Amino acid sequence: MEDRLFRALAVLRVVLLLNALVLYAYRAGNVDHPVAGLACVAVMVVWTVVAIAAYADPTRRTGALLGTDLAVALALILASPLVKGPDMQATIPGFWVTGALVAWSVRWDWRGGLVAAVALTGADLSVRQDVDQGNYGNIFLLLIGGLVIGFLSESLRLMERERDAAQRAAIVGEERARLARAVHDGVLQVLALVQRRGGELGGELGELGRLAGEQEAALRSMIRQQDVVPAPGAEQDVAAAVEGVARSARVPVTVSTPGAAVALPAPLAAGLVAALGACLDNVATHAGAEAQAWVLVEDEGDRVVVTVRDDGPGIAAGRLSQAEAEGRLGVSQSIVARLTDLGGTARLDTGPHGTEWELSVPR
Repeated sequence: MEDRLFRALAVLRVVLLLNALVLYAYRAGNVDHPVAGLACVAVMVVWTVVAIAAYADPTRRTGALLGTDLAVALALILASPLVKGPDMQATIPGFWVTGALVAWSVRWDWRGGLVAAVALTGADLSVRQDVDQGNYGNIFLLLIGGLVIGFLSESLRLMERERDAAQRAAIVGEERARLARAVHDGVLQVLALVQRRGGELGGELGELGRLAGEQEAALRSMIRQQDVVPAPGAEQDVAAAVEGVARSARVPVTVSTPGAAVALPAPLAAGLVAALGACLDNVATHAGAEAQAWVLVEDEGDRVVVTVRDDGPGIAAGRLSQAEAEGRLGVSQSIVARLTDLGGTARLDTGPHGTEWELSVPR
């Protein structure tokens, strides 16, 4: 959006320059110092070319460039009475200075437009002995123009972000639907079959069927949850969500949370709680149903930390690397990668004393 606006500004600068050159030639007889006047015209021509080339590169649209742009416009206004004489009626650049005003409005929204408009109108008023109705009209247009163009730029930028968010949400929704169909047609059918056949055969296969049934129910619940996309800006209480996950865990869990709600943006909270669920599943799977787990939720202001500890035998050295090499990516994907995607960290401490995960996400 900003690139398109600056391309339009490049065309506007050329039009404003041509207008300034025609007016200067028409009023050349009112210039007391023609050589200085031609120097000012040369500055406008050169700076128009430089500004068009510089603003075409987004990396050059810095405060230094915009400050120089405005400074050139102000210098030409302040030099006008020295070049044309104290009785001048119009400044040398005229409406050419609008190029700097529009650049500030596009780059820094209505605030930048207001600052540039105030600077330009202040300089224009300072070089005039009298302010007539025409001068007042020009000043008023500069002030209003800076605000209006800046407001429109800000609105377009906001619309662009909302459009991108909507497109991402649509892509995510389509991918969720595709994965849900694939899971339903494959994994869920297999789990349902294992549950049914295991129940029929009994014994150890019956226990396997029971576990398959639990996983089928959990997977269906996860798919349904994925269909719920939180509203932009929505927040979730991590402490309450953690307590809910702990109640449904397959091992006894003791939860410690702050006395107040621990609010996080919904996507961050969902990812953090999902990683916690994976940690508790690992406790039940590898440490056994007799293991005890403890969960601590801490609100540190700039980040939220969830610590999960168990009293199991710990993870043997090299076990995680071996599992990843064999294609079993539970820890690397369900915990570490999930926290990395959120901009956070997952730190593991394991040994004979048990296993401890510290899951941290920034606000």
